[in-house]
Amino acid sequence: MPRIAVIGGGITGLSAAWFLRGHADVTLYEADTRLGGKIRTDDFAGRRVEAGPDAFLARVPHAAELCRAAGLGDALVSPASGKAYVWANDALRTLPAGHVLGAPTALGPLARSGLVSPVAVLRAGLDRILPRTRVADDIGVGALIAARYGRQVRDHLVDPLLGGIHTGPSERLSAAATAPQFLAAARSSRSLSRGLRAAQPAAPSTGPVFLTVEGGLGRLVDALAAAPRETRLSHAVAAIEPHGEQWRVDGDAYDAVIVTTPSYAAAPLLAPVAPDVATGLAAIEYASIALTLMVYPTSAFTRPLDASGFVVARDSGLRMTACSWASTKWAHVGGDQVVLRVSAGRWGEPPVDENDNDLAARLHDEVEKTMGATTGPMETRVVRWPRSFPQQTVGHLGRITEIEAGLAAAAPGIVLAGAAYRGLGLPACIGQAEAAAANALARVRA
Repeated sequence: MPRIAVIGGGITGLSAAWFLRGHADVTLYEADTRLGGKIRTDDFAGRRVEAGPDAFLARVPHAAELCRAAGLGDALVSPASGKAYVWANDALRTLPAGHVLGAPTALGPLARSGLVSPVAVLRAGLDRILPRTRVADDIGVGALIAARYGRQVRDHLVDPLLGGIHTGPSERLSAAATAPQFLAAARSSRSLSRGLRAAQPAAPSTGPVFLTVEGGLGRLVDALAAAPRETRLSHAVAAIEPHGEQWRVDGDAYDAVIVTTPSYAAAPLLAPVAPDVATGLAAIEYASIALTLMVYPTSAFTRPLDASGFVVARDSGLRMTACSWASTKWAHVGGDQVVLRVSAGRWGEPPVDENDNDLAARLHDEVEKTMGATTGPMETRVVRWPRSFPQQTVGHLGRITEIEAGLAAAAPGIVLAGAAYRGLGLPACIGQAEAAAANALARVRA
């Protein structure tokens, strides 16, 4: 069998090794002391709590299919509550029914939500009569939403949801990369809301929107860890060098190499063999966040915790960007205490550089303000994720296409995959891993 190196032991690298099993002899390199990358399931407050992503989209099949293939199909669970709030205008407000990534498809639910002013509701209604917004290959999500619905809809709905996922302002986000349904709707109809409604299926899915693995996504990491023939932990690859028709990774020869590290780590590895590609990779920006786990007695809250949590509008003045009510959201996390996962950090804002105690204290003050906590947390843990969210800005997919073409021409047999390229989230990374595995095998066979 061909020998293939996979550099990076996050979900993309582990998945690539999984898809190569039986077809190639795989060695996986990981600079950290553990596998999983951003997937990290911690023991906290006597239970297993995610210190990284806690779910994946069910309607994008790659992650759910991989879980089932890895023997975890019976462990897939959905959130106990599908409801969510936005903190805006100094209150927790329910997301309006019928929205698509925050974009309203009807004015009634928007008006009742309290997320925008009555004047802003009227402004959003102009979407139906304004001339079509012309879009070429790409446009900023925030620019498109503001043009159709006005700034308040952008700032209090789309930006907290989509901008929160990507930890960057929606006006910088590429619609083609992060919200292609917006582009499709804008091109198919003069009205964005009508275009979005027309694209919705006649019989909406009754299945869950999100899924996770009961007991934590760390179980998926453990299941995939056996796929490589050899795993080298604490091994930061220093060099990839040409060796005839093969490639040497720190001296060992391989027929192909799949690089799944963050783009800023891939750039110096590829600079000697594909300098233009390395320049493009180094230009991709990243945001850093801190996730703080907090546990409270149930008596600390008088309001019902009746949702999966809330996201925060940027103009709220809060440090937190989102608060997941983990003990409500997931039955396997629940119990006789309230467990929260509080996120802080956005691109373009000052870094989250307070010490852990100061950050936890500030976030508790905000939990008190937003949720009415009457006592402090019993336990906290701050988990920092520096340079962890790649920013997919306007024109991103075009730049990635150029990078991929340049790499194929300059260094055939080396393939890129990961969150920096064609989508964040587990399903996107797993889908890229499957494509990278097929690409590497095709190049070897060619």
